[in-house]
Amino acid sequence: MKHLFYKKAFYPQLFCLGIICCLYITSSAQVKPTSSATIKGGNLVGRWDLNVNEASGKVAPSWLEVEISGFKTIVGRFVGNGGSARPISEINVSDANDFTFTIPPQWERTDKPLMLRGKLNSDSTIEGTIVYPSGKEYAFSGVKAPFLTTKEPVKWGKPIKLFNGTNLDGWELSGTTAQWYVKDGALISPRSGSNLISKGKFKDFKLHVEFKYNSGSNSGVYLRGRYEVQIIDNAPTEHPNSHLFGGIYGFLVPSEMAAKGPDQWQSYDITLVGRMVTVVANGKTIVCNQEIPGITGGALDSNEGEPGPIYFQGDHGPIMFRNITITPAK
Repeated sequence: MKHLFYKKAFYPQLFCLGIICCLYITSSAQVKPTSSATIKGGNLVGRWDLNVNEASGKVAPSWLEVEISGFKTIVGRFVGNGGSARPISEINVSDANDFTFTIPPQWERTDKPLMLRGKLNSDSTIEGTIVYPSGKEYAFSGVKAPFLTTKEPVKWGKPIKLFNGTNLDGWELSGTTAQWYVKDGALISPRSGSNLISKGKFKDFKLHVEFKYNSGSNSGVYLRGRYEVQIIDNAPTEHPNSHLFGGIYGFLVPSEMAAKGPDQWQSYDITLVGRMVTVVANGKTIVCNQEIPGITGGALDSNEGEPGPIYFQGDHGPIMFRNITITPAK
């Protein structure tokens, strides 16, 4: 009985210890949003559309997102002129609004990282230099990316046939390799070469397109010339991934794998309003009104507030398209 009394007498102390532990744990957890105004580098938080001044006057689009992780760590994502969005584990910011980060190579055949050094200007723009894994260094500039939100319901115009089924009228090539041709009502790229870009530019729209790829091939449909809906010959049994069939490349993961496989006609029905995208692949809704954060690798430019073309990737293997119809918003 005496031993039991001591155990009961100890219960209040155990209870108090538990309360103290809970208070300690919750005191280090988030209870309210961290204000960007209270931390060093907080004025960088947001999304940035970048232009990189490469050789021979070429301007390459890039994209940067800056976020707060926890109490004060600045992290982010970066999209270069190719590849997909890459995580930035930490962005180092000085008291003078200078910032730097490094990220490992992605598709570059080297072990060297990409390094960016930048500065936030008084007019809320950024500028600096990027050193690619190749060792080449270029200047860049950037502005805050637009939100692209809309409050009014969308009213749709009349459908427009982007492809007439007989020739390449209304389209232009991205390069000098003219491998695209028309046969039996289909646009055909039999081998890797130039991308195919519509001469018309569009803001908000609904797009229907049918496509067929060879075994092992890869292509994509670029919305406004900036956001890629991936086409790739992955197995229909693959788990969905933003880099596989139907993904918004590097950003949005489809809810299911709707790919049928190579050598058969398939379809995308895509609705883009502002940044919000819905993708129906082969009759299945796989991306439902999700926000596209920024440009994907291979974008034509980073001018996200402007209308842009539809373009088909033709530099990653054989691909065919047909029945291409766009319905613009009024």
